[in-house]
Parts: sequence; C-alpha cells; structure tokens
Amino acid sequence: MGSLSIWHWLIVLVIVMLVFGTKKLRNIGADLGGAVRGFKDGMREGSDKAPEGATPPQVAGKTVEGEVKAKTETKA
Repeated sequence: MGSLSIWHWLIVLVIVMLVFGTKKLRNIGADLGGAVRGFKDGMREGSDKAPEGATPPQVAGKTVEGEVKAKTETKA
C-alpha cells in the first residue's frame, strides 16, 4: 500500500499530459535540457580558467586606520 505501481504512474502521466498538453511538456523538456547544458559549459569554462593546483595570488595586506564618527542607517 505504501508504494506506487506502474499503473499509478501511468495514470499520473496521462493526467499531466491532459492538463499541460504534449507541446508544452516538450518545450519544458527542451528548456530544462538547455539549462543543464549551459550549466555544464559554465562549469567547464570555470575549470579552464583556474588550472588545478594553482593557488590564487597573495595580496599584500595594508591596514587602513580610521574612526567611525556616526552610524548611518539605510532603508532598503
């Protein structure tokens, strides 16, 4: 009783197809595939820019001394 059989999934699939239509489902699938492809390309470009084992350059630290005179509040 806790698990769904193949018949339950087929009924759900038919209902989804009736509600959304096959053209809209095809467009959603194409958009999702394009998003995944773009994500993979972005990850590949990111790994090309920074080779493995390379450390980012160290920035020489400079200390700026100052004093806070008044606290300002901003409303977003």
